Amino acid sequence: MSTPHVVVVMGVAGTGKTTIGPLLAAELGVPYAEGDDFHPAANIAKMSAGIPLDDSDRWPWLDAIGQWAHSRNGLGGVVSSSALKRVYRDRLRAEAPGAVFLHLTGDRALIEERMADRKGHFMPTALLDSQFATLQPLQEDEVGVSVDVSGTPEEITQRAVAALRRLED
Repeated sequence: MSTPHVVVVMGVAGTGKTTIGPLLAAELGVPYAEGDDFHPAANIAKMSAGIPLDDSDRWPWLDAIGQWAHSRNGLGGVVSSSALKRVYRDRLRAEAPGAVFLHLTGDRALIEERMADRKGHFMPTALLDSQFATLQPLQEDEVGVSVDVSGTPEEITQRAVAALRRLED
């Protein structure tokens, strides 16, 4: 399967965006961009200190991701971004109208366990509650799919590919 769409892998911290994104990109035959790489240093410092970002912190980050997605218009790509609120996804779509969202969902306990096992990531487990409080799942008028994160990364990726394929039908 190959797609000219840009797929935005979204979800709260710890759902596996950084793991699933590259696997999905490889399966689709398109490049992957790590959303965290678009954060300015000030955002990373803030999150590392356990301070949630506010919208003024997020706008430049979302714009940078949107610009990358726009540059891949018609070529395809996969990029990760928490994109927790509808307004954030709207901002990404303003830059890249054809973007498709893959919402990685899962049980809070499983996600917290996976976050605790991560090494060297700037997002502390303490911010997980704020992530869930902020989350606005995809709405009916948004182009995208939700996929559960239970199982192995390969199983999750295969479920994602199947769900995205159904969107194209």
